[in-house]
Amino acid sequence: MSRTEVTPREAAHRAAVAATADHIRSVVAVLRELDFGDTPPAFAYRAAATKETHDAAQ
Repeated sequence: MSRTEVTPREAAHRAAVAATADHIRSVVAVLRELDFGDTPPAFAYRAAATKETHDAAQ
């Protein structure tokens, strides 16, 4: 089995990927701890009767 050298750029990329994966794992862990209790599923959500305007000119 041959071993290839890792360039500094590849090492930095791997470190960035590892840091991102660790952050995602920590966020998912927090979400798993949340108690939604009697919160209805998203398809039961009713939006407000008023319509919002998203116009940057206003």
